[in-house]
Amino acid sequence: MDDLQPETLALPSGPARVEWRRSARARRVSLRIDPAGGIVVVTLPTRASRKSGMALLMGHADWVADRLAALPAAIIFGDGALVPICGVPHRIRHDPAARGGAFLLHCELHVAGAPEFLPRRVRDFLRQEARRRLGALTTAKAGLIGVMPKRIIIKDTTSRWGSCAPDRTLALSWRLVMAPSFVQDYVVAHEVAHLRHMNHGPRFWELVDELTPHTRKAIPWLRNDGAGLLRIG
Repeated sequence: MDDLQPETLALPSGPARVEWRRSARARRVSLRIDPAGGIVVVTLPTRASRKSGMALLMGHADWVADRLAALPAAIIFGDGALVPICGVPHRIRHDPAARGGAFLLHCELHVAGAPEFLPRRVRDFLRQEARRRLGALTTAKAGLIGVMPKRIIIKDTTSRWGSCAPDRTLALSWRLVMAPSFVQDYVVAHEVAHLRHMNHGPRFWELVDELTPHTRKAIPWLRNDGAGLLRIG
């Protein structure tokens, strides 16, 4: 039971890639969609069988089909692809003779070097942009409340756009750099507010509203369009 491998299963709606995970912390069998890979993730408690996971999966086959069908089309980093930066589409232009790795020019992302290096250079550029933009935004908002984070980490997370650890380390997804600026502003404000309130009580939300005017606009955007960011690259 410990060697469960990913597999493609024939569901009533068609084939679906399924990944099995075992968790000692899980109290019941659970099911979710991983939008980044477009796969179904089934989590099993330590003593649960694959059979129980299959029962849950087949019992929710229509839900799985609907969620997979609703995923945005994947965008692969390649010459000519459109990639949003701060919500604005930028076309990737492979420019093998250019210097500087990757750089923005007239709403285009120019990428130098051999074509096989293009995806990595685009990803590295976006990570650096995220570190620059989100780092500056975080420092500015933290300065408003007089509590600075211990450090700021830029990660590739699939479950949360940001987090605040008890030691005041803030982690933010680099994919936020592709979201509109108002979404970035809200997520950073949310995590900075946690430097004062490690909960989601009334005082926390009051502080969030002091730090950003975009809460009511950004939350629906993340709910409806956030999965699209995970389908890029």
